[in-house]
Amino acid sequence: MAEENFVIEMRNITKSFGTFKANDQINLQIRKGEIHALLGENGAGKSTLMNVLSGLLEPTSGEILMDGKAVNITSPTKANQLGIGMVHQHFMLVDAFTVTENIILGNEPNRLGVLDRKNARKEIQELSERYGLSVNPDAYIRDISVGMQQRVEILKTLYRGADILIFDEPTAVLTPQEIDELIVIMKGLVREGKSIILITHKLDEIKAVADRCTVIRRGQGIGTVDVVDVSSQELADMMVGRSVSFKTDKKAANPQEVVLSIENLVVKENRGIEAVKNLSLTVHAGEIVGIAGIDGNGQSELIQALTGLRKVESGRILLEDKDITNLRPRKITEAGVGHVPEDRHKYGLVLDMSLAENIALQTYYQEPFSNMGVLNYTEINDHARDLIQEFDVRTVNEVVPAKALSGGNQQKAIIAREIYRDPELLIVANPTRGLDVGAIEFIHKRLIEQRDRFKAVLLISFELEEILNVSDRIAVIHDGEIVGVVKPEETSEQELGLLMAGSSLEKAKEELAKQEVAVNE
Repeated sequence: MAEENFVIEMRNITKSFGTFKANDQINLQIRKGEIHALLGENGAGKSTLMNVLSGLLEPTSGEILMDGKAVNITSPTKANQLGIGMVHQHFMLVDAFTVTENIILGNEPNRLGVLDRKNARKEIQELSERYGLSVNPDAYIRDISVGMQQRVEILKTLYRGADILIFDEPTAVLTPQEIDELIVIMKGLVREGKSIILITHKLDEIKAVADRCTVIRRGQGIGTVDVVDVSSQELADMMVGRSVSFKTDKKAANPQEVVLSIENLVVKENRGIEAVKNLSLTVHAGEIVGIAGIDGNGQSELIQALTGLRKVESGRILLEDKDITNLRPRKITEAGVGHVPEDRHKYGLVLDMSLAENIALQTYYQEPFSNMGVLNYTEINDHARDLIQEFDVRTVNEVVPAKALSGGNQQKAIIAREIYRDPELLIVANPTRGLDVGAIEFIHKRLIEQRDRFKAVLLISFELEEILNVSDRIAVIHDGEIVGVVKPEETSEQELGLLMAGSSLEKAKEELAKQEVAVNE
Protein backbone atom coordinates (compact mmCIF):
# COMPACT_ATOMS: atom_id res chain seq x y z
CA MET A 1 0.00 0.00 0.00
CA ALA A 2 1.40 3.39 -1.07
CA GLU A 3 2.20 5.89 1.66
CA GLU A 4 -0.44 8.63 1.89
CA ASN A 5 0.75 12.07 0.79
CA PHE A 6 -0.46 14.80 3.19
CA VAL A 7 -0.64 18.50 2.36
CA ILE A 8 0.80 19.17 5.83
CA GLU A 9 2.67 16.75 8.05
CA MET A 10 4.14 17.85 11.38
CA ARG A 11 6.52 15.19 12.72
CA ASN A 12 7.61 14.96 16.36
CA ILE A 13 7.22 18.68 16.97
CA THR A 14 8.64 19.82 20.31
CA LYS A 15 8.52 23.44 21.46
CA SER A 16 10.18 24.29 24.76
CA PHE A 17 10.16 27.49 26.75
CA GLY A 18 13.04 27.03 29.17
CA THR A 19 12.34 23.74 30.95
CA PHE A 20 8.62 23.82 30.06
CA LYS A 21 7.54 21.77 27.03
CA ALA A 22 4.44 23.36 25.47
CA ASN A 23 4.58 20.73 22.68
CA ASP A 24 6.20 17.35 23.28
CA GLN A 25 6.78 15.14 20.21
CA ILE A 26 3.44 15.96 18.56
CA ASN A 27 2.45 14.52 15.17
CA LEU A 28 -0.23 16.03 12.93
CA GLN A 29 -1.24 15.00 9.41
CA ILE A 30 -3.62 17.07 7.27
CA ARG A 31 -5.26 15.78 4.07
CA LYS A 32 -6.19 17.94 1.10
CA GLY A 33 -9.82 19.09 1.20
CA GLU A 34 -10.52 18.12 4.82
CA ILE A 35 -11.55 20.01 7.95
CA HIS A 36 -9.26 18.72 10.67
CA ALA A 37 -10.14 19.69 14.24
CA LEU A 38 -7.44 20.29 16.84
CA LEU A 39 -8.96 19.67 20.27
CA GLY A 40 -7.48 20.17 23.70
CA GLU A 41 -7.93 21.89 27.03
CA ASN A 42 -6.93 25.51 27.54
CA GLY A 43 -3.14 25.50 27.71
CA ALA A 44 -2.82 22.06 26.12
CA GLY A 45 -0.49 23.43 23.41
CA LYS A 46 -2.84 23.80 20.41
CA SER A 47 -2.09 27.45 19.69
CA THR A 48 1.64 26.87 20.22
CA LEU A 49 1.58 24.08 17.61
CA MET A 50 -0.29 26.30 15.15
CA ASN A 51 2.06 29.21 15.85
CA VAL A 52 4.88 26.88 14.80
CA LEU A 53 3.03 25.98 11.59
CA SER A 54 2.20 29.63 10.81
CA GLY A 55 5.78 30.82 11.38
CA LEU A 56 5.23 32.80 14.58
CA LEU A 57 7.39 30.33 16.55
CA GLU A 58 10.26 28.07 15.52
CA PRO A 59 10.15 24.48 16.84
CA THR A 60 12.81 23.29 19.28
CA SER A 61 12.90 20.02 17.35
CA GLY A 62 10.90 18.10 14.75
CA GLU A 63 10.11 18.79 11.11
CA ILE A 64 7.29 20.02 8.88
CA LEU A 65 6.53 18.53 5.46
CA MET A 66 4.30 19.91 2.71
CA ASP A 67 3.22 17.44 0.05
CA GLY A 68 5.96 15.12 1.32
CA LYS A 69 8.78 17.67 1.11
CA ALA A 70 10.48 19.18 4.17
CA VAL A 71 9.98 22.94 4.56
CA ASN A 72 11.51 25.51 6.90
CA ILE A 73 8.85 27.99 8.09
CA THR A 74 10.83 30.81 9.70
CA SER A 75 8.24 33.61 9.63
CA PRO A 76 4.55 34.36 8.91
CA THR A 77 5.68 35.78 5.55
CA LYS A 78 7.30 32.45 4.69
CA ALA A 79 4.11 30.62 5.79
CA ASN A 80 2.06 32.89 3.50
CA GLN A 81 4.42 32.16 0.60
CA LEU A 82 3.86 28.43 1.20
CA GLY A 83 0.06 28.93 1.19
CA ILE A 84 -0.57 28.76 4.96
CA GLY A 85 -2.85 31.43 6.44
CA MET A 86 -4.10 31.88 10.01
CA VAL A 87 -7.41 33.44 11.05
CA HIS A 88 -6.63 34.60 14.59
CA GLN A 89 -9.10 34.54 17.48
CA HIS A 90 -8.37 38.22 18.19
CA PHE A 91 -8.74 39.95 14.85
CA MET A 92 -5.83 41.98 13.51
CA LEU A 93 -7.77 44.76 11.79
CA VAL A 94 -7.55 48.55 11.76
CA ASP A 95 -10.96 50.07 12.66
CA ALA A 96 -10.38 53.30 10.70
CA PHE A 97 -9.53 51.45 7.45
CA THR A 98 -11.89 49.97 4.88
CA VAL A 99 -12.18 46.23 4.25
CA THR A 100 -10.02 46.58 1.11
CA GLU A 101 -7.35 48.62 2.93
CA ASN A 102 -7.14 46.03 5.72
CA ILE A 103 -6.84 43.12 3.31
CA ILE A 104 -4.03 44.62 1.24
CA LEU A 105 -2.17 46.06 4.27
CA GLY A 106 1.42 44.83 4.17
CA ASN A 107 0.86 43.33 0.72
CA GLU A 108 -0.07 46.47 -1.25
CA PRO A 109 -0.38 46.00 -5.04
CA ASN A 110 1.05 48.78 -7.15
CA ARG A 111 1.29 49.80 -10.75
CA LEU A 112 4.34 51.86 -11.66
CA GLY A 113 4.88 52.67 -8.00
CA VAL A 114 1.28 53.79 -7.40
CA LEU A 115 -1.12 51.89 -5.13
CA ASP A 116 -3.49 49.92 -7.38
CA ARG A 117 -6.57 50.10 -5.16
CA LYS A 118 -9.04 49.56 -8.02
CA ASN A 119 -7.74 46.15 -9.08
CA ALA A 120 -7.29 45.06 -5.43
CA ARG A 121 -10.92 45.95 -4.71
CA LYS A 122 -12.07 44.00 -7.80
CA GLU A 123 -10.08 40.92 -6.75
CA ILE A 124 -11.45 41.09 -3.19
CA GLN A 125 -15.01 41.41 -4.54
CA GLU A 126 -14.50 38.32 -6.73
CA LEU A 127 -13.03 36.29 -3.84
CA SER A 128 -15.92 37.34 -1.60
CA GLU A 129 -18.50 36.20 -4.16
CA ARG A 130 -16.65 32.97 -5.01
CA TYR A 131 -16.55 31.79 -1.40
CA GLY A 132 -19.96 33.15 -0.35
CA LEU A 133 -18.50 35.65 2.13
CA SER A 134 -20.77 38.60 1.16
CA VAL A 135 -18.31 41.28 2.33
CA ASN A 136 -18.57 44.89 1.16
CA PRO A 137 -15.00 45.89 0.13
CA ASP A 138 -15.75 49.59 0.81
CA ALA A 139 -17.16 49.21 4.35
CA TYR A 140 -15.15 50.51 7.29
CA ILE A 141 -14.17 47.90 9.89
CA ARG A 142 -15.65 50.03 12.70
CA ASP A 143 -19.08 49.84 11.02
CA ILE A 144 -19.37 46.07 10.49
CA SER A 145 -20.32 43.25 12.87
CA VAL A 146 -17.85 40.92 14.60
CA GLY A 147 -18.96 38.09 12.32
CA MET A 148 -18.30 40.20 9.24
CA GLN A 149 -14.87 41.22 10.61
CA GLN A 150 -14.01 37.54 10.83
CA ARG A 151 -14.94 37.14 7.16
CA VAL A 152 -12.52 39.96 6.39
CA GLU A 153 -9.78 37.96 8.17
CA ILE A 154 -10.69 34.92 6.05
CA LEU A 155 -10.57 37.05 2.89
CA LYS A 156 -7.18 38.38 3.95
CA THR A 157 -5.74 34.83 3.97
CA LEU A 158 -7.42 33.96 0.65
CA TYR A 159 -6.12 37.17 -0.96
CA ARG A 160 -2.61 36.09 -0.01
CA GLY A 161 -3.16 32.75 -1.75
CA ALA A 162 -3.69 30.43 1.24
CA ASP A 163 -4.59 26.80 0.51
CA ILE A 164 -4.29 25.74 4.15
CA LEU A 165 -6.33 27.87 6.57
CA ILE A 166 -5.92 27.72 10.35
CA PHE A 167 -8.99 28.88 12.28
CA ASP A 168 -8.18 29.69 15.93
CA GLU A 169 -11.37 29.45 18.05
CA PRO A 170 -13.38 31.00 15.19
CA THR A 171 -16.80 30.88 16.89
CA ALA A 172 -15.78 32.29 20.29
CA VAL A 173 -17.23 35.74 19.52
CA LEU A 174 -20.02 34.82 17.09
CA THR A 175 -23.80 34.65 17.50
CA PRO A 176 -25.52 31.29 16.81
CA GLN A 177 -26.64 32.52 13.37
CA GLU A 178 -23.10 33.66 12.51
CA ILE A 179 -21.75 30.26 13.61
CA ASP A 180 -24.15 28.51 11.21
CA GLU A 181 -23.05 30.86 8.41
CA LEU A 182 -19.36 30.23 9.18
CA ILE A 183 -19.88 26.45 8.99
CA VAL A 184 -21.40 26.90 5.50
CA ILE A 185 -18.39 29.05 4.49
CA MET A 186 -15.90 26.47 5.80
CA LYS A 187 -17.61 23.65 3.92
CA GLY A 188 -17.52 25.79 0.76
CA LEU A 189 -13.78 26.38 1.20
CA VAL A 190 -12.96 22.66 1.39
CA ARG A 191 -15.17 21.95 -1.63
CA GLU A 192 -12.86 24.32 -3.51
CA GLY A 193 -9.88 22.17 -2.46
CA LYS A 194 -8.73 24.15 0.58
CA SER A 195 -7.71 22.37 3.77
CA ILE A 196 -8.79 23.73 7.18
CA ILE A 197 -7.31 23.20 10.62
CA LEU A 198 -9.94 24.11 13.21
CA ILE A 199 -8.80 24.89 16.77
CA THR A 200 -11.88 24.67 18.97
CA HIS A 201 -13.23 23.55 22.33
CA LYS A 202 -16.79 23.13 21.09
CA LEU A 203 -17.55 19.46 20.62
CA ASP A 204 -20.87 20.05 18.83
CA GLU A 205 -19.04 22.12 16.20
CA ILE A 206 -16.48 19.37 15.69
CA LYS A 207 -19.32 16.88 15.18
CA ALA A 208 -21.05 19.28 12.76
CA VAL A 209 -18.15 20.23 10.52
CA ALA A 210 -14.90 18.24 11.03
CA ASP A 211 -13.77 15.12 9.17
CA ARG A 212 -11.02 14.11 11.60
CA CYS A 213 -9.88 15.29 15.00
CA THR A 214 -6.48 15.25 16.70
CA VAL A 215 -6.56 15.52 20.50
CA ILE A 216 -3.75 17.15 22.52
CA ARG A 217 -3.48 16.89 26.29
CA ARG A 218 -0.87 18.76 28.33
CA GLY A 219 1.44 19.19 25.36
CA GLN A 220 1.25 15.61 24.10
CA GLY A 221 -0.67 14.05 21.21
CA ILE A 222 -3.33 11.64 22.45
CA GLY A 223 -4.56 10.42 19.07
CA THR A 224 -6.39 11.18 15.82
CA VAL A 225 -9.91 9.87 15.21
CA ASP A 226 -12.54 9.97 12.46
CA VAL A 227 -15.21 12.26 13.89
CA VAL A 228 -18.07 10.14 12.57
CA ASP A 229 -16.83 7.17 14.66
CA VAL A 230 -16.76 8.90 18.10
CA SER A 231 -19.29 10.57 20.39
CA SER A 232 -18.95 14.01 21.97
CA GLN A 233 -18.52 12.28 25.33
CA GLU A 234 -15.61 10.19 24.02
CA LEU A 235 -13.92 13.29 22.60
CA ALA A 236 -14.36 15.13 25.91
CA ASP A 237 -12.91 12.23 27.89
CA MET A 238 -9.92 12.00 25.50
CA MET A 239 -9.30 15.72 25.89
CA VAL A 240 -9.46 15.90 29.70
CA GLY A 241 -8.22 12.41 30.56
CA ARG A 242 -11.22 11.59 32.74
CA SER A 243 -15.00 11.33 32.48
CA VAL A 244 -16.50 14.81 32.07
CA SER A 245 -20.03 15.77 33.09
CA PHE A 246 -21.95 17.98 30.62
CA LYS A 247 -24.73 18.58 33.14
CA THR A 248 -23.90 20.54 36.27
CA ASP A 249 -25.15 18.81 39.41
CA LYS A 250 -26.82 21.21 41.81
CA LYS A 251 -29.45 21.07 44.52
CA ALA A 252 -32.50 23.32 44.41
CA ALA A 253 -31.83 26.96 45.23
CA ASN A 254 -32.83 28.40 48.59
CA PRO A 255 -33.11 32.15 47.92
CA GLN A 256 -32.88 34.51 50.88
CA GLU A 257 -33.00 38.31 51.09
CA VAL A 258 -32.63 40.59 48.05
CA VAL A 259 -28.96 41.52 47.45
CA LEU A 260 -29.23 43.39 44.12
CA SER A 261 -32.18 45.55 43.23
CA ILE A 262 -32.25 47.32 39.85
CA GLU A 263 -35.04 49.89 39.67
CA ASN A 264 -36.21 51.48 36.38
CA LEU A 265 -32.68 51.71 35.03
CA VAL A 266 -31.95 53.81 31.95
CA VAL A 267 -28.46 53.68 30.39
CA LYS A 268 -27.27 55.15 27.08
CA GLU A 269 -24.76 53.65 24.66
CA ASN A 270 -21.86 55.52 23.09
CA ARG A 271 -23.98 57.32 20.49
CA GLY A 272 -26.36 58.67 23.14
CA ILE A 273 -29.18 56.25 22.32
CA GLU A 274 -30.90 54.43 25.19
CA ALA A 275 -29.51 50.88 25.37
CA VAL A 276 -31.11 49.95 28.73
CA LYS A 277 -34.72 51.10 28.97
CA ASN A 278 -36.50 51.31 32.30
CA LEU A 279 -35.12 47.92 33.34
CA SER A 280 -35.98 46.41 36.74
CA LEU A 281 -34.64 43.16 38.21
CA THR A 282 -33.78 41.62 41.58
CA VAL A 283 -31.21 38.99 42.55
CA HIS A 284 -31.44 37.24 45.92
CA ALA A 285 -28.76 35.75 48.13
CA GLY A 286 -28.54 32.04 47.34
CA GLU A 287 -29.61 32.17 43.69
CA ILE A 288 -28.14 32.49 40.21
CA VAL A 289 -30.12 34.75 37.89
CA GLY A 290 -29.22 34.31 34.24
CA ILE A 291 -29.76 37.03 31.65
CA ALA A 292 -30.36 35.55 28.19
CA GLY A 293 -30.39 37.63 25.05
CA ILE A 294 -28.92 38.14 21.60
CA ASP A 295 -25.69 40.15 21.69
CA GLY A 296 -26.26 43.89 21.38
CA ASN A 297 -29.53 44.16 23.31
CA GLY A 298 -28.18 46.22 26.19
CA GLN A 299 -26.25 43.55 28.12
CA SER A 300 -22.88 45.33 27.89
CA GLU A 301 -24.31 48.68 28.95
CA LEU A 302 -26.17 47.04 31.85
CA ILE A 303 -23.00 45.35 33.15
CA GLN A 304 -21.01 48.56 32.79
CA ALA A 305 -23.66 50.52 34.71
CA LEU A 306 -23.73 47.95 37.52
CA THR A 307 -19.93 48.04 37.86
CA GLY A 308 -19.44 51.80 37.60
CA LEU A 309 -17.96 51.79 34.09
CA ARG A 310 -20.89 53.66 32.49
CA LYS A 311 -23.12 56.47 33.70
CA VAL A 312 -26.70 55.71 34.77
CA GLU A 313 -29.12 58.27 33.26
CA SER A 314 -31.99 57.48 35.61
CA GLY A 315 -33.16 54.76 37.99
CA ARG A 316 -31.32 53.19 40.93
CA ILE A 317 -28.99 50.30 41.70
CA LEU A 318 -29.21 49.05 45.28
CA LEU A 319 -26.81 46.60 46.90
CA GLU A 320 -28.35 45.32 50.15
CA ASP A 321 -30.31 48.62 50.45
CA LYS A 322 -27.17 50.73 49.79
CA ASP A 323 -27.48 52.98 46.75
CA ILE A 324 -24.42 52.34 44.55
CA THR A 325 -25.74 54.18 41.47
CA ASN A 326 -22.93 56.00 39.65
CA LEU A 327 -20.31 55.25 42.29
CA ARG A 328 -16.72 54.84 41.10
CA PRO A 329 -15.70 51.23 40.21
CA ARG A 330 -13.44 50.88 43.29
CA LYS A 331 -16.24 52.03 45.61
CA ILE A 332 -18.59 49.48 44.03
CA THR A 333 -16.10 46.61 44.41
CA GLU A 334 -15.41 47.65 48.02
CA ALA A 335 -19.17 47.65 48.66
CA GLY A 336 -19.21 43.92 47.86
CA VAL A 337 -19.45 43.45 44.09
CA GLY A 338 -17.26 41.01 42.15
CA HIS A 339 -17.01 41.33 38.37
CA VAL A 340 -15.85 38.81 35.76
CA PRO A 341 -15.98 40.99 32.62
CA GLU A 342 -17.16 39.97 29.17
CA ASP A 343 -13.86 41.03 27.57
CA ARG A 344 -11.06 39.64 29.73
CA HIS A 345 -8.37 41.49 27.76
CA LYS A 346 -10.02 44.92 27.78
CA TYR A 347 -11.50 44.95 31.29
CA GLY A 348 -10.16 41.93 33.19
CA LEU A 349 -6.38 41.91 32.89
CA VAL A 350 -3.33 44.07 32.29
CA LEU A 351 -1.71 41.69 29.84
CA ASP A 352 1.88 42.87 30.22
CA MET A 353 1.78 42.63 34.01
CA SER A 354 2.58 39.37 35.80
CA LEU A 355 -0.09 36.85 36.69
CA ALA A 356 0.51 37.56 40.39
CA GLU A 357 0.05 41.32 39.86
CA ASN A 358 -3.17 40.68 37.97
CA ILE A 359 -4.50 38.47 40.76
CA ALA A 360 -3.80 41.33 43.20
CA LEU A 361 -5.35 44.05 40.99
CA GLN A 362 -8.43 44.58 43.19
CA THR A 363 -6.60 44.34 46.52
CA TYR A 364 -3.01 45.50 45.93
CA TYR A 365 -3.50 48.65 48.03
CA GLN A 366 -4.67 46.71 51.09
CA GLU A 367 -2.68 44.79 53.68
CA PRO A 368 -0.87 42.39 53.48
CA PHE A 369 -0.13 43.25 49.83
CA SER A 370 0.77 46.85 50.59
CA ASN A 371 2.13 48.72 53.58
CA MET A 372 2.15 52.53 53.61
CA GLY A 373 2.02 52.58 49.82
CA VAL A 374 4.83 50.08 49.28
CA LEU A 375 3.95 46.80 47.54
CA ASN A 376 4.92 43.57 49.31
CA TYR A 377 5.78 41.26 46.41
CA THR A 378 6.49 38.31 48.70
CA GLU A 379 2.87 38.37 49.87
CA ILE A 380 1.53 39.09 46.37
CA ASN A 381 3.42 36.15 44.84
CA ASP A 382 2.61 33.76 47.72
CA HIS A 383 -1.08 34.66 47.44
CA ALA A 384 -1.01 34.10 43.66
CA ARG A 385 0.59 30.66 44.07
CA ASP A 386 -2.20 29.65 46.48
CA LEU A 387 -4.95 30.70 44.06
CA ILE A 388 -3.16 29.18 41.05
CA GLN A 389 -3.22 25.83 42.84
CA GLU A 390 -6.78 26.15 44.16
CA PHE A 391 -8.26 27.20 40.81
CA ASP A 392 -6.07 24.93 38.64
CA VAL A 393 -4.55 27.80 36.63
CA ARG A 394 -2.12 26.15 34.19
CA THR A 395 1.00 28.30 34.11
CA VAL A 396 4.79 27.99 34.31
CA ASN A 397 4.81 30.17 37.43
CA GLU A 398 3.12 33.20 38.99
CA VAL A 399 5.49 35.82 37.54
CA VAL A 400 4.90 35.17 33.82
CA PRO A 401 2.98 37.98 32.06
CA ALA A 402 -0.78 37.37 31.86
CA LYS A 403 -0.59 37.45 28.05
CA ALA A 404 1.48 34.22 28.14
CA LEU A 405 -1.49 32.21 29.49
CA SER A 406 -4.15 30.56 27.34
CA GLY A 407 -7.58 32.22 27.29
CA GLY A 408 -9.08 29.64 29.63
CA ASN A 409 -6.35 30.04 32.20
CA GLN A 410 -6.63 33.83 32.01
CA GLN A 411 -10.33 33.39 32.77
CA LYS A 412 -9.63 31.07 35.72
CA ALA A 413 -7.23 33.66 37.13
CA ILE A 414 -9.90 36.40 36.95
CA ILE A 415 -12.50 34.16 38.58
CA ALA A 416 -10.00 33.20 41.30
CA ARG A 417 -9.31 36.90 41.98
CA GLU A 418 -13.00 37.81 42.21
CA ILE A 419 -14.17 34.82 44.28
CA TYR A 420 -11.26 35.20 46.73
CA ARG A 421 -12.60 38.67 47.61
CA ASP A 422 -15.83 36.98 48.82
CA PRO A 423 -18.28 39.47 47.24
CA GLU A 424 -21.95 39.53 48.20
CA LEU A 425 -22.83 39.93 44.50
CA LEU A 426 -20.83 38.24 41.73
CA ILE A 427 -21.49 39.54 38.20
CA VAL A 428 -20.18 37.16 35.55
CA ALA A 429 -20.39 37.89 31.83
CA ASN A 430 -19.83 35.07 29.33
CA PRO A 431 -17.57 33.31 31.87
CA THR A 432 -16.91 30.24 29.71
CA ARG A 433 -16.63 31.80 26.23
CA GLY A 434 -13.84 30.00 24.37
CA LEU A 435 -13.23 27.49 27.19
CA ASP A 436 -12.94 23.71 27.00
CA VAL A 437 -15.46 21.36 28.63
CA GLY A 438 -13.20 20.65 31.61
CA ALA A 439 -12.77 24.36 32.37
CA ILE A 440 -16.50 24.98 31.83
CA GLU A 441 -17.36 22.22 34.30
CA PHE A 442 -14.92 23.72 36.84
CA ILE A 443 -16.26 27.29 36.52
CA HIS A 444 -19.91 26.24 36.70
CA LYS A 445 -19.19 24.35 39.93
CA ARG A 446 -17.53 27.47 41.37
CA LEU A 447 -20.54 29.62 40.53
CA ILE A 448 -22.88 27.12 42.19
CA GLU A 449 -20.60 27.01 45.24
CA GLN A 450 -21.00 30.78 45.55
CA ARG A 451 -24.76 30.41 45.36
CA ASP A 452 -24.73 27.68 48.00
CA ARG A 453 -22.76 30.01 50.28
CA PHE A 454 -25.75 32.38 50.01
CA LYS A 455 -24.05 34.81 47.67
CA ALA A 456 -26.00 36.41 44.80
CA VAL A 457 -24.84 35.59 41.27
CA LEU A 458 -25.86 37.48 38.13
CA LEU A 459 -24.87 35.49 35.01
CA ILE A 460 -24.96 37.13 31.57
CA SER A 461 -24.32 34.66 28.75
CA PHE A 462 -25.02 34.19 25.05
CA GLU A 463 -24.81 30.40 25.52
CA LEU A 464 -28.40 29.21 26.06
CA GLU A 465 -27.18 25.82 27.23
CA GLU A 466 -25.13 27.54 29.94
CA ILE A 467 -28.04 29.75 31.00
CA LEU A 468 -30.38 26.74 31.26
CA ASN A 469 -27.78 24.57 33.01
CA VAL A 470 -26.63 26.98 35.70
CA SER A 471 -29.42 29.52 36.38
CA ASP A 472 -32.17 29.27 38.99
CA ARG A 473 -34.17 32.02 37.27
CA ILE A 474 -33.77 33.36 33.71
CA ALA A 475 -34.50 36.95 32.73
CA VAL A 476 -34.68 37.50 28.97
CA ILE A 477 -33.50 40.87 27.63
CA HIS A 478 -34.58 42.32 24.29
CA ASP A 479 -33.90 45.85 23.07
CA GLY A 480 -32.80 46.92 26.55
CA GLU A 481 -35.88 45.61 28.35
CA ILE A 482 -36.65 42.47 30.35
CA VAL A 483 -39.41 40.78 28.33
CA GLY A 484 -39.92 37.81 30.63
CA VAL A 485 -38.60 35.95 33.67
CA VAL A 486 -38.85 32.14 33.62
CA LYS A 487 -37.54 29.13 35.52
CA PRO A 488 -35.16 26.85 33.59
CA GLU A 489 -37.17 23.72 34.40
CA GLU A 490 -40.32 25.37 33.01
CA THR A 491 -38.92 26.69 29.72
CA SER A 492 -37.00 25.52 26.63
CA GLU A 493 -34.46 26.83 24.15
CA GLN A 494 -37.33 27.38 21.70
CA GLU A 495 -39.30 29.54 24.16
CA LEU A 496 -36.19 31.48 25.14
CA GLY A 497 -35.42 32.01 21.44
CA LEU A 498 -38.87 33.55 20.84
CA LEU A 499 -38.46 35.82 23.87
CA MET A 500 -34.98 36.86 22.74
CA ALA A 501 -36.48 37.81 19.37
CA GLY A 502 -38.89 40.19 21.14
CA SER A 503 -41.98 38.08 21.71
CA SER A 504 -43.86 38.45 24.98
CA LEU A 505 -44.00 35.46 27.33
CA GLU A 506 -47.70 35.00 26.60
CA LYS A 507 -47.22 35.09 22.82
CA ALA A 508 -44.21 32.76 23.01
CA LYS A 509 -46.27 30.15 24.88
CA GLU A 510 -49.11 30.52 22.36
CA GLU A 511 -46.69 30.07 19.43
CA LEU A 512 -45.12 26.95 20.94
CA ALA A 513 -48.55 25.49 21.70
CA LYS A 514 -49.59 26.00 18.06
CA GLN A 515 -46.40 24.31 16.86
CA GLU A 516 -47.02 21.35 19.17
CA VAL A 517 -50.59 20.96 17.88
CA ALA A 518 -49.36 21.10 14.27
CA VAL A 519 -46.74 18.41 14.95
CA ASN A 520 -49.29 16.13 16.66
CA GLU A 521 -51.71 16.51 13.76
